[in-house]
Amino acid sequence: MRIPSSQFQSLETPCYFYDLDLLHQTCEAAQKQSSKFGYHIHYAVKANYNDRILGITRDYSFGADCVSGNEVLKSIEVGFNKADIVFAGVGKTDKEIEVGLNSEIFGFNCESYQEIEVINEIAGGLSKTANISLRINPNVDAKTHHHITTGLEENKFGINVWELDDVLELVHRSKNLKLIGIHFHIGSQVTDLSRYVELCHRVNDIQKIFDDKGIALPHLNVGGGLGIDYVNPIAHPIVDFESFFKVFNQNLEVRHGQEVHFELGRAIVGQCGLLITKVLYEKVGKKKHFLILDAGMTELMRPALYQAEHLITNLSAQHEEHQQVYDVVGPICETTDAFARDLKLPKSKRGDLMAIHSAGAYGQVLSNKYNLRDDVRVVYSDEI
Repeated sequence: MRIPSSQFQSLETPCYFYDLDLLHQTCEAAQKQSSKFGYHIHYAVKANYNDRILGITRDYSFGADCVSGNEVLKSIEVGFNKADIVFAGVGKTDKEIEVGLNSEIFGFNCESYQEIEVINEIAGGLSKTANISLRINPNVDAKTHHHITTGLEENKFGINVWELDDVLELVHRSKNLKLIGIHFHIGSQVTDLSRYVELCHRVNDIQKIFDDKGIALPHLNVGGGLGIDYVNPIAHPIVDFESFFKVFNQNLEVRHGQEVHFELGRAIVGQCGLLITKVLYEKVGKKKHFLILDAGMTELMRPALYQAEHLITNLSAQHEEHQQVYDVVGPICETTDAFARDLKLPKSKRGDLMAIHSAGAYGQVLSNKYNLRDDVRVVYSDEI
């Protein structure tokens, strides 16, 4: 990650800084390792739908994994191949389904019996055939934060295995549907690769159900969720794609001619983004020292939403010998508006530039105007 701190002095903060060189390097690494096994990557648009970010991921021939009608339209707008766009999500509206059908995308990942009924009905009304994959809940614990676990039976996502007979009977009699595959996703920010080994074994078992029924599945989508290093992002700017894809190559039983698809978002863009902010005030209390920044939960929601940890560095005092323990907080009128508690930093003062790392995924896209905040500013590495 290139951090040109001197150039930031003249910028109005807070702002997002994107290292496009690092993004290119990450995309190249993902493409190189996945291509060894003929795997297909769909970029998870929800991680960051900034136009320039999307344009770069598109240029590496990634498909687009979308979870809203507007993400489908945005992906088409920036030039993703329609035949490589997948529409997932547990609550697609009728209007969004029409968008997907009229856009002639690759297909829909379906998550419930009723959704399948609705897609068939809407497709019939448009005289179209919808390609669908069944998102099956594998009941695999991702061992990640409970708010971003998606593959357990108590989660709202996916079709349970015990529902498959009824679902397949429905698909069989639905005249405007074509079953093209099955889909899985166990959660987000997964760093324990053994979770993916367990997923592979579960997928192997589920595929046998389809084999026994004589149903061929040309596409197998095993999701994404690969985590990044939030603790030491400078030392690990690119995730270990080689080990990740090897897990699937060694454990997944792929049928002859079957394509394997992945949905990667955070692992692609997470480390290329920084939130650059300035110290407004240092506030000294009886028990706490506070650094109050001009960025808050409106610019980076993850710490408030998930109790997430991000590396924070003082760009103006990186070599300051005196250390101080701070609560690093934002200006929003909520106690939960804090980036870190009891964090040791170089002695900091008003006007110091701070960098909050690993903000490339779920940073800008979760920003909001609570407290009527200004829009987030964006700066790219090739502009300064």
